[in-house]
Amino acid sequence: MNTDTFSPAEELQRKSRTRKLVTYLIVFAIVMFFAGLTSAYVVSMSSGYWVDITLPEAFYVSTGAIVLSSVFIQLALMAVRSGNTGRIAPLLVATLLLGGVFTWSQFKGWGELVSKGQFTVGRMVQATGEYGTDYTILFQGEPLVLENGSYYLASDQLRSKPLNADIDEQKNTASSYLYVLTAAHLAHLAFGLLSLLIMVVMAVQGRYTRDDHSGLWAGTLYWHFLGGLWIYLLLFLLSVH
Repeated sequence: MNTDTFSPAEELQRKSRTRKLVTYLIVFAIVMFFAGLTSAYVVSMSSGYWVDITLPEAFYVSTGAIVLSSVFIQLALMAVRSGNTGRIAPLLVATLLLGGVFTWSQFKGWGELVSKGQFTVGRMVQATGEYGTDYTILFQGEPLVLENGSYYLASDQLRSKPLNADIDEQKNTASSYLYVLTAAHLAHLAFGLLSLLIMVVMAVQGRYTRDDHSGLWAGTLYWHFLGGLWIYLLLFLLSVH
């Protein structure tokens, strides 16, 4: 059986098409996964009581880092397409470092949430954090008023019916979903960081050329997708909080 059916150029094209198809399938699967999570998040908001959480400032640092990292990895892709292969490795290293900044700021953001009483699984009434600034408890979309340690509906002007007994039975599902969404994104980003590390090694070895850089293209697309996904999640969290 003749195994030399395809020329080297045709083999390169087949490899590139396969790499692109696999990358698109991975992206599609992740999109469906997060669509399910955000849909569940929205559904859970209709249960009655809800905690409106102020997002930590570290999340905005994350946004800046991942947007800037996308610029560097795109420059790396442009460099290989122009034949300037010497610039690829430094640009990928810069992308990797910014990915590290993103990871650090995510953990810092979680630390801010915990310091203000927002735990992965906890009661709705927070032990720390300033009410109205760090968090607000809603009932059917209406912010509750906190006076002298008791929670009331804003429409209860006489403050005749405190809601503490009901609130004490509620779980803070809002913070649980917030951790799940951001942690799931970080888990997918960890795969991206590993891919970046491999790409740096391959770039140092001179494995990427103008005609053969499908791996760099796939890594760039995946990293851009992670950046876009984070921006979507941040906007989503801002809209529901």
